Amino acid sequence: MTQLDVRPRVGDTVNGVAGGEGGEAGDDVRGKGLGKGSVGLVGSAVIGISTVAPVYCLTSTLGSTAGEVGVQMPAVFLAGFLPMLLVAFAYRELNKAVPDCGTSFTWTVKAFGPRIGWMCGWGLVIATIIVLSNLAGVATSYFWLLAGEITNNPSIAALDDDKLVHIATCLTLIAAATAISYRGMTATKGVQYTLVALQLAVLAIFVAMAFQKASAGSFDTGLDFSWQWMNPFAVESMGAFTAGLSLSIFMYWGWDACLATNEETTGSAKTPGRASLIAMVVLVGSYLATGIAAQMAVGSGTAGLGLGNPETSGNVFAALAGPVMGPMLGILLFVAVLASATASLQTTFIPVARTVLAMSTYEALPASYAKVHPRFKTPGRATVMAGVATGAFYTVMTLVSENVLTDTIFALGLMICFYYSLTAFACAWYFRGELRRSTRDLFFKGVFPVLGGLLLAAVFLKTLIDMWNPSYGSGSTVLGVGSVFVIGVGLLALGLVIMLVTERRSPAFFRGEILTKSTPALVVQG
Repeated sequence: MTQLDVRPRVGDTVNGVAGGEGGEAGDDVRGKGLGKGSVGLVGSAVIGISTVAPVYCLTSTLGSTAGEVGVQMPAVFLAGFLPMLLVAFAYRELNKAVPDCGTSFTWTVKAFGPRIGWMCGWGLVIATIIVLSNLAGVATSYFWLLAGEITNNPSIAALDDDKLVHIATCLTLIAAATAISYRGMTATKGVQYTLVALQLAVLAIFVAMAFQKASAGSFDTGLDFSWQWMNPFAVESMGAFTAGLSLSIFMYWGWDACLATNEETTGSAKTPGRASLIAMVVLVGSYLATGIAAQMAVGSGTAGLGLGNPETSGNVFAALAGPVMGPMLGILLFVAVLASATASLQTTFIPVARTVLAMSTYEALPASYAKVHPRFKTPGRATVMAGVATGAFYTVMTLVSENVLTDTIFALGLMICFYYSLTAFACAWYFRGELRRSTRDLFFKGVFPVLGGLLLAAVFLKTLIDMWNPSYGSGSTVLGVGSVFVIGVGLLALGLVIMLVTERRSPAFFRGEILTKSTPALVVQG
């Protein structure tokens, strides 16, 4: 099927109102031809939860966080939630004023100008490509692990160790996820309701059984609950706290997918913001319950089933499934991790495809990516591009070196803090003319976003310093510098180079003629 080019002229509207509710500064926001009204409040919240992939995040970072901060792991989960909540308020306020699927890109352009906005969009895109590749790898590993468990045949599970089989399976999963996303939000919702319900139900069963094992004293390494676990100031060192916080922030990343569907959501100015807050509450509740239950059952030490055991910390549920849930129910946990990674693999295409669509619509990328499928009302070409980029990235990284792939994932936190903090600061600057209008505006449009931005900027700088050390990540070095630093800074530098090339081809956008850098009028909201 052919696709429609929906690059409207300046002045076209979103949802029938130029700029949503924000007044005159939204008059340059362009409609993009997406399927309006295809997502409601529950669907939007489910997309946010699915993109974060709570079960996948827990199995991959629960042990690593415990290894960094010990029994203060629940406190660090709360500490990571705080900046995300503050940034979520910024997203909500910006979405009310400018409900545009370009989200961080569009908003930072309007606040700080085209170059900073372009780099913010690049940060989101490259972070998403990294996450997509990692999700596909995890889903592949759990696919073969589950197949081995079901058939009780270790040789089938061992197929994951065959690099060619692993890559072929991974590319198949990426292609399937791309196809579902390509077919639109209706297909996406149908799959997501099932997968999200499955993983949350299994997680609830795991938590209940972990509490049961803890009360029965089934494991020697188990611990009695202490309120001291909720004290972040009890972490032994600032370095350990920062490392744990970086992991915690990663565990919340992806909730903003709710906002990327704003042009396809009923009540686009308010529903996505409410959905993001619902998703955040579900996530923090799930993380705290699981962290506390697991720590009470097996402890956070480095021996045996302890969460901090380096031999199992990278995949905690694979180690705890049988001991906590038994051989039969333990398989359900493998299914939940596979469902979590697969669901997130599919929904994570949403923000990257729509960001690329917006960047192309506003002439910050080639015009071909602004084409929307006439039947499915999705950014078809941008979605396919994201799938191809993800498959190519994962294949190359896997063939080059497992260490390089690992270090790329470690560099992800840098990208997340980069574009989230920019978006938070953009909120305060964009609404600077309204901050004295009311106490609510002062806090929700100014104080809270700035605090969230400062916290994430501090993590960005501290992580940047720590990455210089060769021991960070896999321990690989490039000319004596940690490879995580080289990859993280290198990816941002690559974005800068691409931006300079794009500027020569699309001068109007970079002259500020497409998206204007302005402050909204002081219009009393109804």
